[in-house]
Amino acid sequence: MYSVWERVKSGVSRFVQSRGFVAIIVFCVLSAILLQRVFYLQIVKGQEYLDDYKLQIQKTKEVQGTRGNIYDRNGKLLAYNELAYSVTIEDNGDYDSLKQKNKELNKVVSSVIQMVEANGDTVINNFGIILDNNNNYIYVAENDTQRLRFIADVFGKQSIDQLSKKQKHISAEGLVRYLCTDEVYGYGINQKKLSKEEVLKLVNVRYAISLNSYQKYISTTIAEDVSDETVADIMENLDTLQGVNVEEKSLRRYNDSYCFANMIGYTGQISQEEYDALSKEDQKKYDKNDTVGKSGLEKVMDNDLQGEKGELKLYVNNVGKVIETVKGKDPEAGNDLHLTIDADLQKAAYHILEQELAGILLAKIQNTLNYDRTQVEDGSDVIIPIGDVYHTFIGNDILDMNHFAEEDAGATEQEVSGIFTARKEAVKTELTQIFQDPNAAAYRDLSKEMQAYLTYLVTDILTTGSKVILSDNIDTNDATYKSWKEEESINVYTYLSYAISKNWIDTSLLKSYVSSNGDYSDSNELYQGIVSFLMDYIDSDSGFDKLVYKYLIKAGAVTGRQICMMLYEQNILEYDEAQYEGLNRGTIVPYDFIRGKIETLEITPGQLALEPCTGSMVATDPNTGEVLVCVSYPGYDNNRLANTMDSIYYNKLVTDKARPFYNNATQEKTAPGSTYKPLVAAAALTEGVVNTGTYLPCHGIYKKVDPNPKCWIYPLAHGSLNIEGAIENSCNCFFYETGYRMSLKDDGLTSITSDNEEGKETRTYYSSEQGLDTLKKYATMFGLGETSGLEIPESEPQISDDSSVPSAIGQGTNNYTTSQLARYITTVANKGNLFKLSLIDKVTTIDGEMVKDYTPEQENTLTDISSSTWTAVHNGMKKVISSAHPDMFAKLMASDVSLAGKTGTAQQSTTHPDHGLFVGFAPSESPEIAFAIRIANGYSSNYAAEVGRYVMEYYYGVTPTEEILTGHAAKITTSGGGD
Repeated sequence: MYSVWERVKSGVSRFVQSRGFVAIIVFCVLSAILLQRVFYLQIVKGQEYLDDYKLQIQKTKEVQGTRGNIYDRNGKLLAYNELAYSVTIEDNGDYDSLKQKNKELNKVVSSVIQMVEANGDTVINNFGIILDNNNNYIYVAENDTQRLRFIADVFGKQSIDQLSKKQKHISAEGLVRYLCTDEVYGYGINQKKLSKEEVLKLVNVRYAISLNSYQKYISTTIAEDVSDETVADIMENLDTLQGVNVEEKSLRRYNDSYCFANMIGYTGQISQEEYDALSKEDQKKYDKNDTVGKSGLEKVMDNDLQGEKGELKLYVNNVGKVIETVKGKDPEAGNDLHLTIDADLQKAAYHILEQELAGILLAKIQNTLNYDRTQVEDGSDVIIPIGDVYHTFIGNDILDMNHFAEEDAGATEQEVSGIFTARKEAVKTELTQIFQDPNAAAYRDLSKEMQAYLTYLVTDILTTGSKVILSDNIDTNDATYKSWKEEESINVYTYLSYAISKNWIDTSLLKSYVSSNGDYSDSNELYQGIVSFLMDYIDSDSGFDKLVYKYLIKAGAVTGRQICMMLYEQNILEYDEAQYEGLNRGTIVPYDFIRGKIETLEITPGQLALEPCTGSMVATDPNTGEVLVCVSYPGYDNNRLANTMDSIYYNKLVTDKARPFYNNATQEKTAPGSTYKPLVAAAALTEGVVNTGTYLPCHGIYKKVDPNPKCWIYPLAHGSLNIEGAIENSCNCFFYETGYRMSLKDDGLTSITSDNEEGKETRTYYSSEQGLDTLKKYATMFGLGETSGLEIPESEPQISDDSSVPSAIGQGTNNYTTSQLARYITTVANKGNLFKLSLIDKVTTIDGEMVKDYTPEQENTLTDISSSTWTAVHNGMKKVISSAHPDMFAKLMASDVSLAGKTGTAQQSTTHPDHGLFVGFAPSESPEIAFAIRIANGYSSNYAAEVGRYVMEYYYGVTPTEEILTGHAAKITTSGGGD
């Protein structure tokens, strides 16, 4: 038996020889090393590492490639990139608390703003809230969806649905207050110490910084394209401006922006909404800080124009400050876009349209302050009173009416402000009396001025604006409602009291104006709340103020002299002391002064936003379908929207009554009028309802359908015409008859006599639906059943579905864009080749290698239309030029260039001028260019034809350029009659 000692020795020996012993030894050695290292780091070197340690984190920063250029068909640069200095900031400070962060960051941002503005530069202004004319915060968004998307971004929500009810209804002022004061997400901005303008600038920058809060190593732009003086100031103070830097950035630039903006569009930072709309595959290509195309070709062709992203390896410290940059993958430039557009022709067409519009205005403006256009029987007789011209300077925000009362306002501004203030108080008093009097006069018995105010208050404010009146709840067949809306036989007290009793009022919006806090048992209390709400509302409502000014001007209380002088005081016009003093002394007549400024285009039709103020032209190469011109007037400066958007300018464009954002070439639709007749002529000949030898009578009035439509020449008549003569003279009665004949079924066509004015024999055979179907077939053949093929957004066309007889002269419910009419007339010009139009020629690499060819697609060939039909149509269109308008086109006819064309006048209503249209092609024997022109509310097709004449004279060099592009209003030489 072993002794105890031997047993122990034996156990120890076995343990030492075991694997466990080895593991313990290894563990002890490693532990000793670790303890030694910890002791060294924390005790021996602790203070040193505490002072010098920086936690380095590697980040990858994507760098966007340079955006591709855009060229015209001749290689002229339309859109390009330019290096410019930008002031940026990184939120890389080390703060102990949110309060300290806000204090220090606001101090730095405020200092930078002061430096930037001191040198005449501007800080970013792309926040979704701006100040309106009444110094109130308002949303920039055009609709509720865009507004809610912006609010969701501010509150950090992925979708609109995640917003609470309170958040969805937050006012612009409430959202600014939230960003300034919220304890968790606020910027610590003292709204009491700063003006609203200063608050908004700070919020603009702070919000932009917050968008990069999780990527602090990505800089935020405070101001771009700054001057050398600003650069110098910033660089001299970098030691006190934490995170601020001056960087060289690539900015998008546009040449001749006004002429091309509606087609090319602009760029900007991608929005959450745009990012969410991308496919999952495309989302991998884009970052939420990327610059993308926001509209026009910039948006449509964004994938091609975008370059390949590069990468930078960054090392940042524990507060996100970049401490080292390692070069990574270089970015690659985007592809270049080559358009089919002829830039010189586009610019010429734009300015010719502007000159013609100015000429029409001058021909229609008359020296009267007041004018009732509802008394006019025909839109062509509508005039433009000078009172409307004076008022549009305020109504379309050319003059800043809020500045009238500012300390630095001019003498005339102060004078007008005093007149306005007194009158507005008087109007409010009178309105209050009307609202409070149950026995007040019925609406129809009030003055026109009071009617205008009440309509604005009830319709624009209570119903449309604030939605206090719930329009969806209204029974439009209700007798009391009809008495207010249609018969105008009751007063406003009766109507609103009745609306309350019928629960047409959203009481929740009036809580601040009643004591019952929403639980209303007293309808009178609610009524008084509505009145109080309205009186408070109009205290700061610019729309109501503009209405007061309108009637002050009509009454002569605010004079044309004062309006003209304020144009100088607010620097709308370049100061001219002699003219200013002449106006002041009365030696210069305001009426003549305004006309003179319109004549020299110092005041443009686009600014005035009167009728007419818009126009469009689309021209093509009829042999290829390539678009040479795509003009929409008025345009806008897309340089101010590209890169970092100018929100104030954007809002001005959105609210501008001339609608510069609206592409009149591709989005505005009107009836084509008589420009539709060549199509109907081709249809009638092909269907066999007439032939080239058929003569049809024109009696000035057409009696086969009721009500009896008239020819444009009525009470005169054209007599008997064949197809060519009908096109030449634009005879409505001839085309009424062709539309009628295409509507005859069974044996109706054989029952027609040569001069069957009453049409009694064929009435039983007449089917408007059949005629409409036939017209639709040919409209579709000519491409009017679909959009034209242009790569930018275009409105859907509308082929008439109402009454074949008026539809045959381009009326009915026919509605087409200028681009669609251009496609149709292109098909007429080339005798039946239907192309999908294109603005794009090709996409190439930066080195000129072809990426994609955009040769327009030929969609169809109209083989059913005979050569004799094409000859007849072309001959008729040539006679429009040579016989119907020989004086207008004398220069072209005397040259080697022959033109074929067709005028058209489309009626809108009796109180608005007609739309003027002109289509054509040249040379008529072998067309090289086809075009469509429209002047909305342009009174007469002759004015559109004059535009076509000047454009063709420019294009073919018939008249020297300086004689066409004069920079002055066109001298209107036509009477304005015709069709």
